[in-house]
Amino acid sequence: MELRDLQLFICVVEQESYTKAAAVMYVSQPTLSKSIKRLEEELDVKLLHRTTRSVSATEEGLVVYTYAKRIVDTKQELDRSLQDMRDVQRGTIRIGIPPLIGTLFFPEIAKKFHQKFPQVTLELIEHGAKTIGELIHSGNVDVGFMVLPVNDVTFKTERFVDDDFVAYVHINHPLANKNLITITALQQEPFIIFSDDFALHDFVLRSCEEAGFTPKVAYKSSQWDLITELIALDLGVTILPRAIYEKQANPNVKIIPLAEPLVWRLGIVTLNGRYQSVALKEWLNLMGEEVWSWQQYMPIRH
Repeated sequence: MELRDLQLFICVVEQESYTKAAAVMYVSQPTLSKSIKRLEEELDVKLLHRTTRSVSATEEGLVVYTYAKRIVDTKQELDRSLQDMRDVQRGTIRIGIPPLIGTLFFPEIAKKFHQKFPQVTLELIEHGAKTIGELIHSGNVDVGFMVLPVNDVTFKTERFVDDDFVAYVHINHPLANKNLITITALQQEPFIIFSDDFALHDFVLRSCEEAGFTPKVAYKSSQWDLITELIALDLGVTILPRAIYEKQANPNVKIIPLAEPLVWRLGIVTLNGRYQSVALKEWLNLMGEEVWSWQQYMPIRH
């Protein structure tokens, strides 16, 4: 049984026409007819009903069509997998990444991957974590970083980073000398938070509401460095992961640990069942190795 005969038969069934199928497959109608006849003789069944207007599969033909599709699809996937193995040194991985995540630790990750696979392009598509979930579903990115937990059974998630939330205040703020505060200590303060499409926006609002108050939002921004600069100008306060403080350098910003155990948990997310190239698998393997070691790139300041 020739794979080409199965491909031609599938096309006839789907096009419901010898003429259209011949055009799609770039063969002559006599060649197509011979292929179908050869398949019928080999399987000893009649595969197609042919009328003056259309072609349709017989009952036996529908069974053969189902199995033929599986065979052809499997062969195509095999070819793609082997090609990926040959091309693992090339290609593009599309990564959905919140701007904050990219700034905090992605440069070191990219450096390590580039050293191993210098010809693989990492295409960064920057959006808030909520939008990244939509991009993964639509196939516009291959993998993304999202805040956990993710309540979507179609996603496969791997934990990547855990970090504590702390309060950010101006160095001369009345609370700046405290060793520990509750979130409620900030309830009269103007808050500076991320924009609406960021998961951290929702997290801050929800944490305050669970503490019994709705924060007064003075500023919203999509840039973490602008948020810290506004705090350095004593224009408000916020709660954010500690890692941001380790990256920013303004001496007028002070952080205070929170009495409430609030954890920023970040995960690497892919879509269950979607084909993954060898290059993507290699990148995911590298991410797995980095789960416990990424903090070495962030010197802790006391």
